[in-house]
Amino acid sequence: MRVFCRVVERRSFTLAAGDTGLPRSTVTDAVKQLEARLGVQLIQRTTRHVSPTLDGEAYYQRCLSILADIEEAEGAFVGAKPKGMLRVDVHGTLARHFVLPGLPSFLETYPDIEFYMSEGDRLVDLVREGIDCVLRVGVPQDSDMIVRPVATLEEITLASPAYLELNGTPEHPDKLDGHRMVGFRSSATGGLLPLEFIVDGQVRNMSIPAIVSVNAAESLHAAARCGLGIIQVPRYHAERYIASGELIQILKDFPPTKTPVSLLYPRNRQLTPRVRVFIDWLVKLFAQQRAGFG
Repeated sequence: MRVFCRVVERRSFTLAAGDTGLPRSTVTDAVKQLEARLGVQLIQRTTRHVSPTLDGEAYYQRCLSILADIEEAEGAFVGAKPKGMLRVDVHGTLARHFVLPGLPSFLETYPDIEFYMSEGDRLVDLVREGIDCVLRVGVPQDSDMIVRPVATLEEITLASPAYLELNGTPEHPDKLDGHRMVGFRSSATGGLLPLEFIVDGQVRNMSIPAIVSVNAAESLHAAARCGLGIIQVPRYHAERYIASGELIQILKDFPPTKTPVSLLYPRNRQLTPRVRVFIDWLVKLFAQQRAGFG
């Protein structure tokens, strides 16, 4: 059942073999034997594509529930702890600032969990790509996944001393004429995200010229430090640059709205014990850090 589920999720015998640590021939034979015993075709195979049949999809859903029950039942004996491969997709800056520094304590508590982390900010197909859960910054896009909020990040507006010396320091969002921003391109739409300010209790979006645009957080900071324009980023990610004097916070009285951080995982998949303990640990980790978020 575990081998079959991984083939369905990865849509590939080869990738399933890599995930389970079995030879590809063993994975193929396991699925064939399962089909022979059940008397139905579970997997449609072509030279380029592997997908479940209708019977295979129905059997897959039952298998998920059964396997989760087995894992939970086995874990209830002699204080057994969750084990196995845990696959997580994390926004890169959050990974480096929060998840990775805390990971040693998590793995010390659960030494039989093998942790794989990929980095991204797109909404991955968790089942197809074999990912257990994702951690994302921003308002989650519409999806059929469960969204669990874990934190909110304080956002601030910044520019370099060289930029401000050349262009002046704006005292109000209405005084941004003649200024420019470093544009940040949305991975979802490809468009430039506007600057955002809370003015008299109302959220105001403002687009000002951008002669440079990027799609990565590290490049956004670097461009701002080079004097290429105004940026808005989470405070935690800019504190070292503020402390060093490379960036200066401006328009403090007109902050952007706070940005949510959320965990997302499949709605129709029963969580395994290793995924549950990771989610609980991550929620506690962010709760401990919340004072620094603003």
